[in-house]
Amino acid sequence: MSAFGAAAAAPDECPCGSGHPYAACCALLHRGEREAATAVELMRSRYAAYAVGDEAYLLRTWHPRTRPADLGLGQAGTPRWLGLSILATADGNEGDSVGEVEFEARHVGGVLRERSAFTRRAGHWVYVDGTVEQA
Repeated sequence: MSAFGAAAAAPDECPCGSGHPYAACCALLHRGEREAATAVELMRSRYAAYAVGDEAYLLRTWHPRTRPADLGLGQAGTPRWLGLSILATADGNEGDSVGEVEFEARHVGGVLRERSAFTRRAGHWVYVDGTVEQA
């Protein structure tokens, strides 16, 4: 199921805002063909996963200590995502072990603003948690 309430066709342009085709961008991470190199790349790919309804990827890239059992994507009230803006970053580069990304995700009805924490676990970036502000 997608964030739109039903299985969505893969978009031509990647929802992460890179300007690249989805198949050559976040779809590679979603399918496990490569890993995110930075916290920002993981954050962008997680946003794209929400937009296309890839709950398995979201759960796989969530730290087990903070990961929910499921996300309920596709249920009534799930936002329809419209765009992403990265506002600030702290660390999270290829050589770092932790990082933070502040972003705004626009959806029908508003904007979600979050400062997300990421860490490396077994050499892979994972989402830990975030401070959310609904706008």
